[in-house]
This record gives sequence, C-alpha cells and structure tokens, in this order.
Amino acid sequence: MAKKEPKEKAHVHKKTAHDLRMEKEGPKEIGRRIKEMADGLVEEIKANQDPTFITSQRGRGNVSFSEAEGIITLGDKKTHRNFLNVAHARKFMQTMLVTSKANDYLGNNKTAAIREIYYELKHTVGGTDENTFEDQSESDGVIVDLEHSVETIREKLNIHANPKGTLYGDITLIDRMHRNDEFNCLKLGRGGWSIMSRLEPNEIEIKKVNADYVLVIETSAMLERLVEEDYARKNKCILVGTSGQAARGARRLVHRLNAEFKLPVIVFTDGDPYGWYIYSVIKQGSMALAAHSEFLACPDAKYVGMTIEDIKEYGLENVTEKMKEMDVKRAKEMLAYDWFKNPEWQAELKTAISLGKRIEQQALANKSLEFVATEYLPKKIKKKQFLP
Repeated sequence: MAKKEPKEKAHVHKKTAHDLRMEKEGPKEIGRRIKEMADGLVEEIKANQDPTFITSQRGRGNVSFSEAEGIITLGDKKTHRNFLNVAHARKFMQTMLVTSKANDYLGNNKTAAIREIYYELKHTVGGTDENTFEDQSESDGVIVDLEHSVETIREKLNIHANPKGTLYGDITLIDRMHRNDEFNCLKLGRGGWSIMSRLEPNEIEIKKVNADYVLVIETSAMLERLVEEDYARKNKCILVGTSGQAARGARRLVHRLNAEFKLPVIVFTDGDPYGWYIYSVIKQGSMALAAHSEFLACPDAKYVGMTIEDIKEYGLENVTEKMKEMDVKRAKEMLAYDWFKNPEWQAELKTAISLGKRIEQQALANKSLEFVATEYLPKKIKKKQFLP
C-alpha cells in the first residue's frame, strides 16, 4: 500500500490585538469621532471662544525609540491651531475642508486617493485671489493632522494613496472590497500583485501563505531579477518589492505577514545610507508615522545586504560608487539616531563614511546575472549573515 504524502502545512492567520481593535473602528465609529471633534469647535464658537483644532506634534522633537518594543513611538506633545490666529487661519480653513470631505466619504461609502481629494478641494476663495490649496503637499499634511487628531489612519478615513510596491510568491489573497476575488500571487505573471494602500484584514484577507520567510527588496530591477530566476519558488519565500522607500501599504502588508503568520522578515537594499534607512523604516517605523509603528513596523526584521563588507567579500571593488555629499550627511545623521546605536550599525555607517563608498544591489551582476539568486542571497540567509 502506497504511503500517503503528508499534507503541506499552510501558515495559519492569527488575529492580533490591532486586528481586533481596527475591526471595531468602522466608518460609523470614525464618523462619530469626527463629529465629536467638530461639535467641540462649534461649542467654542457659540461660547465666543477662539475655535482650536488640536493634533499631535510630529517630528523628531516628539518621537522616541522604545527599546522594549523595538519601534519608534510618538510622544504626547500637541499642536494647537487657532482660527483667529493669522498665522494659523489658512491651515485651519484647510483642515476643516479636509475634515468635511472625509466625513462625506464615510457617510457615502466612497473612497478617494490623496491626489483626488486635493483636486476636489482646490479652488479660489470667493472675492479673493487666494486658493484653498497651492500644492498637494498642503492637503497631504492636513490629512495626516486629521488622522492624528481623531486617532485613526488615513485609510479608515476612506482616503488612500496610489498603489506602490509589488507582491510575488505563493500567497493567496481575497479582495473583500472587490467581488471577493481570490487569487494566488504566484500565478499573476512576472508582474505579481500591485500592493494596495488599503490592506486591513476586512479589506484584503490573507487566506494562505506557503513560505518560510519574507524578502523585502528595495529596487524594482532586483525584484524583476529574482522573479526571472524563480527565486521565490526555489527558496520558498514571499517577495515584496518596495520600489524605493516603502509606502504604507507595503509596510502594512509586511507587518501582517510577520505578525499574523509569524514569517521572518529579511530586507535587501542598496548598500548606502538611503537603502539602510529604508530597512530601518521596515524594522522600527518612521518618524513621520511614529503614531502607527505598532502596525507598520517589524522589530525582529533582519538586514541581509548590501553591506560595505560585501565589496571585499565578493570582489566588487571595481563596481562601487562614490558617496555623494548628501550620502555622507545622511550617514552622519543616522549615527545619532537611537535605533542605529547598536555596535554593528555604528561600525557599518562609520566604515561607509571613512571609505566614501556605496554599493548598489545591481553590482552583483558583475559576477553573473544569476549570482544574486543562486549564491549571494541563499548562502547569506542560510548562514544568517545579517545585520540586526
């Protein structure tokens, strides 16, 4: 009698505390918070008081690194925006416009891209030559102010960014927001799946994952190389391409794979300060989104390369690039960040500054096109040659 092959175990989703909390925060709850904030402003006006919008202060002065949690966190400093303050009046007006529009989206079950809300609200104020918004950066900043004020995320306000990033590998998703479409990202051709901005469990369900780890890749060219070399299938991993700095959607997806499916996260970027900072954003979060680190960051992520040590190890001396002035400046800034204070990263940054060199992922093609997929990544990952 033939032996039965053991069934392959799929990684099982486990709901996190954040999942449970976010499931309760539907449109009605977010709408209630917006109304509560707006009602407070109306009461101040009725009482002949200067209406004040309050949001969290962002920037390095109000963020800190939690050693215990391994993430960047936002402090409790607040910014007050007063309507009767000439310096605040324009931004106050912009904030109210965005708040009203977000409330409309929630009430009418509509979603909009951040570019769309900018154009929806951009107009010249009657009787003046003043525009409500001169540039999208103004409306983008106000959206972030609003999400901090009502303690939610942009996507819960039914506002999202354009898709950025690519998912490839043996992972099955169900798009609950679009006809419950079910698809496997290994069967979507070489282009994989374009990572959406809205990725909460009730929107994109991760049904099944057949992988041992997640490999996050900085450049599109390197992702394409690994797909062409069939790296995901041969090494049983999920590939996530960020195309530069990772957008919120890509960060949220990587976090979910790590938190819900217990998949290790390994990051592969260019060997320069900007690539290394991309890694730190995946691992610890960013200063700009410090309030959301708990569901965007992966504190146990590891860095596989590129490193300055790789130059000598793999004989890449002839394919390095010179660090530019802005590269050196960035590296020196990073030396002072608490989340780069461990000995390994201090040594890496100082070596890069001292040698004045940087190394790109594509430099590995100097060995051969397939070298990165057949030698570099498999061997370093097997030997756990990582930076923390």
